Amino acid sequence: MTTEAATVDLAALGADFTRDPYPVYAALRERGPVHRVRLPEGHEAWLVVGYEAGRAVLADDALSKEWRNAAPDLGASQLSAGITMLSADPPRHTRLRKLVAREFTMRRVEQLAPRVQHITDELLDRMGPTGSADLVDAFCFPLPIAVICELLGVPFLDQDSFRRWSNTALASTDRAEREAAAGELTTYLAGLLAEKRDKPGDDLMSALIHRADGDDDDRLGGDELMGMAWLLLIAGHETTVNLISNGVLALLTHPDQLASLRADFSLMDGAVEEMLRYDGPVETPTYRFTVEPYEIGGTVVPGGGQLVLVALADADRDPARYPEPDRFDIRRDTRGHLAFGHGIHFCLGAPLARLEARVAIRSLLERCPDLALDAHPAALAWRTGMLIRGPESLPVRW
Repeated sequence: MTTEAATVDLAALGADFTRDPYPVYAALRERGPVHRVRLPEGHEAWLVVGYEAGRAVLADDALSKEWRNAAPDLGASQLSAGITMLSADPPRHTRLRKLVAREFTMRRVEQLAPRVQHITDELLDRMGPTGSADLVDAFCFPLPIAVICELLGVPFLDQDSFRRWSNTALASTDRAEREAAAGELTTYLAGLLAEKRDKPGDDLMSALIHRADGDDDDRLGGDELMGMAWLLLIAGHETTVNLISNGVLALLTHPDQLASLRADFSLMDGAVEEMLRYDGPVETPTYRFTVEPYEIGGTVVPGGGQLVLVALADADRDPARYPEPDRFDIRRDTRGHLAFGHGIHFCLGAPLARLEARVAIRSLLERCPDLALDAHPAALAWRTGMLIRGPESLPVRW
């Protein structure tokens, strides 16, 4: 076993790595399952590559999600205000997830299906029967943000400001920029919560505020309520925006697969799962920290709050799990992919994201039979950072 490791400087790889990190991850995987890396955000971490190693780490409660266990000299800071399920360990995590799951039910998701279709149709109506646009601006962003706002009961969201703060907080490689955007977002969310408290309704946010204001043992604390607002509003739209963007891009750059899907929309469920596997919206999940020395594949990561990151993007391109992993194949058996995580932190919103992607992509292809990319794929600019993966814009014509 070893604790010594040379640092791989991912930050130095620049835009090439941001656009296509998969060859870099594959080369690291050939050398072993864990590597000391410098992230584009500037701080260092232990990066876990490969499917089996990544899946094991995601399910291991020996690593902590709580920032109080992070090393003081880590060089990173928690962006979300309050306490979220993604920054809590059991038993707190168990209690918080149970409270949200009680309100975020399959019944709520199923009831949203007609509204998802209606919002999708309205957006496509605005795009018109012919034209060109940035699909992220015209379609991929406004659909998920409208749906999550409807679910939470927040019709008065300032979408332009919210999008700017969210994008910067999650994707900027400049720490000062991230923290400033996170601060503005926190102030804005506090105002949203106050307004929602004054005007409650039959929605998820009102239900959570009621739990915060109640006097039962399961009530949410104030910091927990703010954390839930962060998690549901930001994670509730960011991942789906990029699932749709990445999925459409994959189809437009693989015309044989696009033709197969157009010919048989019963393949849509499998196509969405392959989009998640092939180029999912979350490149690495939120942070985990060592509490004690932690072994991964013969390498011992020191204790004391070292940052451990799983390369979800690489796990789902591991040839030991998926033959010919760099081939986009909507008929592939994608079972077990890690795009939504694994273990107790598996994405609670996965059913909603899948619903939105199915409705959005099918409707888009039906309404725009000659949809085409309006830029060379290599010319697309990609979101920076290693949390959210997706193009900043997606020029298309139809």
